[in-house]
Amino acid sequence: MPSLRPVDSKNLADRVADQLRETIQSGAYAPGERLVERRLAAELGVSHIPVREALTRLIEEGLVERLPRRGCRVAAINAKELRDLSRLRVLLEQYVAERAIENWTDQAERSLREIVTQMEAAADRGDTRRLSNLDARFHEELWALTDDEILIDLVAQLRGRIGGFLRAATTALEPVALRAHASSHGELIDALSARRVGPAKRAMARHIEVAAKRVSDALPPEAG
Repeated sequence: MPSLRPVDSKNLADRVADQLRETIQSGAYAPGERLVERRLAAELGVSHIPVREALTRLIEEGLVERLPRRGCRVAAINAKELRDLSRLRVLLEQYVAERAIENWTDQAERSLREIVTQMEAAADRGDTRRLSNLDARFHEELWALTDDEILIDLVAQLRGRIGGFLRAATTALEPVALRAHASSHGELIDALSARRVGPAKRAMARHIEVAAKRVSDALPPEAG
């Protein structure tokens, strides 16, 4: 079971939710893994009440499922849910691309390209944890260019819903594919820096669809 850090008493439910969310999105908890309130409370050094409140928030976000008479577990995902999420991600991330172009600067481009350079180095070392962390940072910096907090919240929640699956799928990539995955972010920057909305939106759609395909390939076959 992943190790959780104790939290202090300020805004306990918020802090517990933040830490559990981060742990789930990192892939440290497997889809379907049970989340026992008593065990989580002991590891976090809090009572069961903020843990229960935190789990309720994560249920609302789609990261956790509550099972009748069985408690909570990390949400799994099936092929249809992945398709639906990915289609919505394409629409929202294409709008991200459009808004990012409006606020594009040379400094933003330099910062994003530096992240890609670090991603490629991590890929060459086979450091998938570092690569996934940088991947998340890349998208967070891109979202920030929209200057739209509502949009940022929406795309972050959608990406977070499959964050653990993305990390697991990235870990399974062969070295050549791992490097190609890192470099694909540079191609996205090229499209954005040209400041042509149509090509940039198409590049973003391809980027999201390739990520969805990686996750889809890693899903277990469905019964029936």
